[in-house]
Amino acid sequence: MDEALIERLRTICLALPEATEGGGVGNPTFRVRDKIFAMQHPVDGRMTVWCKAPAGAQQALVGSDPEHFFVPPYVGHHGWIGLWFDVDLDWELISGLVTDSYRMTAPKRLLARLG
Repeated sequence: MDEALIERLRTICLALPEATEGGGVGNPTFRVRDKIFAMQHPVDGRMTVWCKAPAGAQQALVGSDPEHFFVPPYVGHHGWIGLWFDVDLDWELISGLVTDSYRMTAPKRLLARLG
């Protein structure tokens, strides 16, 4: 696991209102009000990050760029998207996907704090 990548992901996730880091299914997981919105989880020995995706985004991203995106096991059928972290990374896109996942998870009161 590349600590610099995890640290950059951590910075994005923990900048969101009331986001916390914990253990669990992935290592680490990022939560809001104890609900996971992003997690680091290895797949076939490769570093990945999983997060919720808006309707249609999973199919569009995986279909257009399978080098960077995949349907993760266990949660993929719920619309989550997996991002391979051992390829060139677009951190602006990753930040947007993580923020979208947070918006799908956080209570409305916290969403108002995002602006």
